[in-house]
Order: sequence, then structure tokens, then C-alpha cells
Amino acid sequence: MEVLKIATAGSVDDGKSTLIGRILYDTKSLTTDKLEAIEKTSKQRGYDYLDFSLATDGLVAEREQGITIDVAHIYFSTAKKSYIIADTPGHVEYTRNMVTGASTSQASIILIDARKGVIEQTNRHFFINNLLRIKDIVVAINKMDLVDYSQEVYNKIKADFEELMSKRDYQDQKITFIPVSALKGDNVVHLSDKMPWYKGEALLEHLEKLDKADIFNVGTPRFPVQYVIRPKTEEFHDFRGYAGKVYGGNLSIGDEIIVLPSKTRSKIKDIYVYDQKYETASRRSSVTITLEDDINVSRGDMIVKEGDLPTIDKQFTANVCWMDSEKLITGGKYVVQHGVNKVLAKVDRINHKIHPDYSGIENDVSGLSMNDIASVSFKLNKPIFYDQFKNHRTNGSFILIDAKSNNTVGAGFIQ
Repeated sequence: MEVLKIATAGSVDDGKSTLIGRILYDTKSLTTDKLEAIEKTSKQRGYDYLDFSLATDGLVAEREQGITIDVAHIYFSTAKKSYIIADTPGHVEYTRNMVTGASTSQASIILIDARKGVIEQTNRHFFINNLLRIKDIVVAINKMDLVDYSQEVYNKIKADFEELMSKRDYQDQKITFIPVSALKGDNVVHLSDKMPWYKGEALLEHLEKLDKADIFNVGTPRFPVQYVIRPKTEEFHDFRGYAGKVYGGNLSIGDEIIVLPSKTRSKIKDIYVYDQKYETASRRSSVTITLEDDINVSRGDMIVKEGDLPTIDKQFTANVCWMDSEKLITGGKYVVQHGVNKVLAKVDRINHKIHPDYSGIENDVSGLSMNDIASVSFKLNKPIFYDQFKNHRTNGSFILIDAKSNNTVGAGFIQ
């Protein structure tokens, strides 16, 4: 069954957790004990309705404060698809959490409170979705019940958001506007009769029809070698296979390939999934590949099609979201984890800090604080093989690791 990964974004009290809880409730995806706990807590708090946010806010601090702090991943299925929803925080101080949740998503839902309209945080959320090249975005204008289901309010917010869209640099996004009430269930799973002026689909119906092809850039296959398989058995004494996951495109038996960084050439001989042979390894599949020639291939090498090489270099520039309390500074040394490879890197230059509310950039920056986003140039101690993030999300992204603490301190997207 097809799996669709969705990130949510919205400001404080815009209703992200309530929206997800409503979807779970209306699709009968909540367990009996979870539903009973929601009913009990809602009554204890004196509500005359079910507080669906309790279905996703797992931390005690989240439930007490009524906010989302950490990224929660929610899993549910319908007859057509399986879904993974990343419920990300809306606060400015948790920007790094939103970047983490959205970095592997294929679609995004941006919530806007119908009473407040487009605000600064909306700009920030749209910027991050644009930065991460999220292809399909649903703008869910929530709490329509609190503005008497007004078409005028909906049209004003839609016009303001369309003005924001003119500032983006990624034009291949599909933006869909849906007026909803997460609390009442209007236009979430079922179409509402309270907004007859809205002629579109309910949110879940739209997601069910969403074509997820393909944020992983079909046509540029990349096969990072995770493990070299050499069975210690008499039957497979001469077997040498290379295990990994195919990103970006398909690989087939007979394809002429190049192994990086050695640039040795060969052809794909066989493709295995466990003990079954296949003619083609489709994108996102985990397989073992054998080659016609007995050449040196190691963990961390990359197999690509001949004539379709990535960039091979010891330096690059990337947009970095900084996630650590200790500042990133010019001259700082970190470990770049790019796919399987870990490479020592030095911050050569902080080119400029990017204001994610579309208010411009800031030059002459000496360091980055937590949640800052900036263009940063790095020098590496050995080459890596990468693509620009806009062309290949998987091979164009990396994480930064502090060599002393071993903490993940940043996420990067190569320009």
C-alpha cells in the first residue's frame, strides 16, 4: 500500500493537534482505550466537546500547556493509503523541530486560524516548506466555525496567502486551500453543509487523491553502498554483493554503472531482494546488487549510472538550520554525515543569515544560534559525491555532528 508522509505546520493554537485527532477519530483509527482517555480528560476539564489534541500531544508539558513541543509521528491507514503525519511545533523556538519533521515529507498541511489570518509564523512555515521543496501544500483555514463560516473571511486569507506565494523561489508547488473546522469536523474527513460556497474536496479526500510522485527526483538513481555481502558458505563462496537503498530512480540488470569515488566502470549483473532475483530495482527499494566485474567496492561508495554523475568535491555551500545551543562559528569543525559517509568539515564562511519570514537576509554574521537558518560554505578533508538539494533531496542533504559530544547540531541542504 502506498505510504504518504505529511508534515503539519501552524502557529500556537491554530489547531494542528486537534485536526490530526479529528482525522483519527473520524477514520476510526483511535483505539478504544485512547478514546476513553480523551472522553474522560475532556469531561474533567469541563469541556462539552472531545479535546482531540489529546490524541497527539504525548508529553506531559504539551498536555498541560496546550501546545506542541516535540515532533510526534502519527500512523493511520484508510482503504487507499497509509499515512505518516509529522505533527510539528509552531513556536519560533522550535523551528528546528519543524525542519526535522518536514525534511522527509512528501506533502504538508499549513494551518491558519480564520480569526487571525496570515501572520508572521505563516510566512516562516511557508518558507520552510519552500526551502525543503515540499511539492504539495494544503492551506487549511481552520476554526471557520468561529467566524460563522464566512466566505469573505476565507477569500481574504486566501488572497493574503497568494501574495505570500509570489515571494517563493520554488515554483513547482501545488497549493490547495480548504476551509475547515477541526473541532466540529467540517471539511476534514467529510464535506460540510455549512459552507455551500466551497466547491472543493474535504481534506482527507484531497489527500487520498494526492499523487506523491515524486519528491525524490525520478531519473537520477543514486545507490550508496551500505554493506558488502560476502557469505561464508560453500554454496556462495564467490558471491560478492552490495547492499543498499536505491534513491531517485531505477536501476536495471545490464545498466552501465560507475562506482564512486574510484570511477571504475562495470555493469549490473543481478539484483536481489533477499533470495529473489529481479530485473529492476525501483526507487526507494532496498536491494543487493552484483556486478559483472570483480572490482573494489566498499561501504560508503556510490553506484551511479554512467553519464549521470553527481558533483565530486571537497567543498560546497548549503543552507543550514542550526539546532544546537552552542553557536556555529566560522572556523568551527564538525562531522558532515552525508548518506553513509562521515567526513570532517570546517566552516569556511557564513555567507549570510536568512530571515525565514521573507524579510530578507543578514550579512556580516559571525555565528549562528539555535533555530537560525543561513547559507554556509564548508571545506572537507576528503571529497563527497553530492547533488544540489533542489535536484535530489536525498543526495543533496546532510546532518552536522559535533565531534566531541556526538550530538546532531545541524541539518543542511546543498545549494
